[in-house]
Amino acid sequence: MLTGAVFGAVLGTVFWGAVLLLPWRPTSTREQIEPKHEVQFSQNLSNITVLIPARNEAAYIQRTLEDVKVQGEGLQIIVVDDQSVDDTAQLAREKGARVITGTPPPTGWSGKLWALEQGLREVRSPYTLLLDADIALSPGIIAALREKAETDKYTLVSLMAAPSMDNTIERLLMPAFIFFFKLLYPFGLANKSDSQMAAAAGGCILVETQALHAVGAFGSLYDALIDDCTLAARIKQTGSNTWIGLSHAACSHRGYHKLETIWEMVSRTAYTQLNYSLILLMMCTITMVAMFWFAPFTFLLLPDQKTYMISALAWTAMLLAYRPTLIYYHRSPLWVFALPVIGTLYLAMTWTSAIRYWRGERARWKDRQYESKKGS
Repeated sequence: MLTGAVFGAVLGTVFWGAVLLLPWRPTSTREQIEPKHEVQFSQNLSNITVLIPARNEAAYIQRTLEDVKVQGEGLQIIVVDDQSVDDTAQLAREKGARVITGTPPPTGWSGKLWALEQGLREVRSPYTLLLDADIALSPGIIAALREKAETDKYTLVSLMAAPSMDNTIERLLMPAFIFFFKLLYPFGLANKSDSQMAAAAGGCILVETQALHAVGAFGSLYDALIDDCTLAARIKQTGSNTWIGLSHAACSHRGYHKLETIWEMVSRTAYTQLNYSLILLMMCTITMVAMFWFAPFTFLLLPDQKTYMISALAWTAMLLAYRPTLIYYHRSPLWVFALPVIGTLYLAMTWTSAIRYWRGERARWKDRQYESKKGS
């Protein structure tokens, strides 16, 4: 048993070293977009339509629209009310948005993608900004996104919105959510034209409207649960370039006040990210156990110089890997000592996702349940 623990510790430490040494630097926060210091509120944004799918978003929609309206002149705003039972539509109209009453999604469609498909039919501008109803934008960020797309010739530009970190559970888990996403979808690879890796963050995506139509719009990914990355992949397959990065100028104002809400958010797509593969799930489990438990804590089982050195190397690598994300979100580097617990929680969420899939439930979100393709 002790020999196996030492092997797991060495394996986990090697994994941490590999994360740090990969040439595309998945732990880096260098991919960023922020508005220019001198924001021009009179900037002409008439070539952009903001498309917002909204289902029961009364608590968030007005703040989101207020932030959108101050971005510049001529910006067109369409909100697709996805069968809301609250005041979402009325509140959106009060803020001057054009509201489309959505119909129930056809069989097999996810609600969000069907809402976007209906809204896209009304878009006539060269650019479409796909924006979640709970994303707050700082002044100038839409213009900065357009400048990035036009200057660097990107067909799709996406921002990973900064998550809410107002309470302990958010500060514990949300920086790690970004950290793990960047490990799964390294921005450095996704932003390379010669790489097959593609990624986007669905909360804020600026994309050429004609490119959306060229790939079949949302009908080509109607049943995709990770629709943002799937869209980026489809765009990239046409030979176009895509870009994803971080920003403090796009922030989620949807709070996660309980572990249960974050658990539901992650488990909705965690097994999908593993392509519903049991082999990948087992590999993920072995890797995370080795990295988060054997590597840093084997010295507790076998306290000798060798294991102390292995654990010291593991903790150092963990700190170096996680530190850029913590610094970017203004968190203390001491949060690295919670990473084994954080990693275990995310692994448990992944297993929850897998178990639900095996039981016939592909996902559940916004009071809707999507059945597994394989059936129960």
